[in-house]
Amino acid sequence: MHDYSIGRVALILGLLQAVGPFAIDMYLPGMPSLGHELQASATGVQLTLMAFFVALGFGQLFYGPLSDMLGRKRPLIAGLALFGLASIGCALAQDIETLILLRFIQGLGACAASVIPRAVVRDLYTGHEATRMMGLLMLVFSVSPILAPLAGSLLIDLAGWRSVFWAITGVAAIGGLLSTLGLKETRPREQRTQSSWSSAFSGYALLLRDRHFLAMVLIGGLGMAGFMVYLANASFVLINHYGLSARQFSLAFALNAAAFIGAAQFGPWLSRRFGMARLMRASLSGFALSMLGAALSCWGGLPPLATLIGLLFVGYGCLGLTLPGVSVLAMDRHGAIAGTAAALMGSLHFAVGALAMLLVGWLGSGQPLAMVLGIAGCALASWALGLAVLTGQRQAALTDV
Repeated sequence: MHDYSIGRVALILGLLQAVGPFAIDMYLPGMPSLGHELQASATGVQLTLMAFFVALGFGQLFYGPLSDMLGRKRPLIAGLALFGLASIGCALAQDIETLILLRFIQGLGACAASVIPRAVVRDLYTGHEATRMMGLLMLVFSVSPILAPLAGSLLIDLAGWRSVFWAITGVAAIGGLLSTLGLKETRPREQRTQSSWSSAFSGYALLLRDRHFLAMVLIGGLGMAGFMVYLANASFVLINHYGLSARQFSLAFALNAAAFIGAAQFGPWLSRRFGMARLMRASLSGFALSMLGAALSCWGGLPPLATLIGLLFVGYGCLGLTLPGVSVLAMDRHGAIAGTAAALMGSLHFAVGALAMLLVGWLGSGQPLAMVLGIAGCALASWALGLAVLTGQRQAALTDV
């Protein structure tokens, strides 16, 4: 792997990281029709998404240490196999309860392709090079949120929502092929000798005592929670309240995803020019202000669609500038336990996101005001924490990372 070009590494790892998001994004346009066919409420349908997220968070605590002990490839391939089998089950599900359970199992498999590529990046790169690599991963990863909803809407129009899960099964097969033939092991056997479940728990304890790590993870987790709230509610808001078709929804969703990923490509250059801490403070401020504007626009009733989409576009562009740097800063001090650190970071991100989704569901599942209030709350909390952490001496320490 060390002989590969950075572009080839980014292509393979980015496509692998897109496996789980494909299982989310292709499925979004079909959520209202799925609920109708299975006679499930909006909350019930959202639970299928939440189950996937909870499994993504929980499973990473397992796959991260396992990849430190066994190497990166074997756990990755096993997870993709579990993901593919669960996807077949989802395509055949006859009630919402079965689908929720299978989505949880599917998420347990998908998290291998979520956490292990991040550990591979840390195996190979540090500092600005790692930031560049994370940005390239996000560029490849962007294929999912931009194209997957559109592909999902086309499949749903042609063959119904179940066809999405058959397509996702194919994605799992491609991911398994890439992992088997396209990746070399980046954690040599001699580096695994000190890794065990005991060392993993010690690693988790060490990370949980590291205030720098926790602060970076929470900043990123709150930002991700704002995006997860949008994922869970956007199809209901845009289709049921704005009257968009599944195809139109997929295009609107792709626009916001393009802002998120496109902005991330400028992160490495901007961080070198202005310093990572300063860039993160500015991007968090932009995210908070735009999401606060979206909440205020919804306060008096349903705002024009262009207003809502425009504010979301700006906000998620700012978030795209933030998240790669957060990951680099969180993991930079923990190269010896990169898999464990990536696992805990991902798990905490999804835990925060799941809590935010539950809160917004309590406020009003699928309602525009509840959605934007949830996103704005996450953005403001992330901004406030970032402002507290990324100042003064902390800024000086982080600028040279």
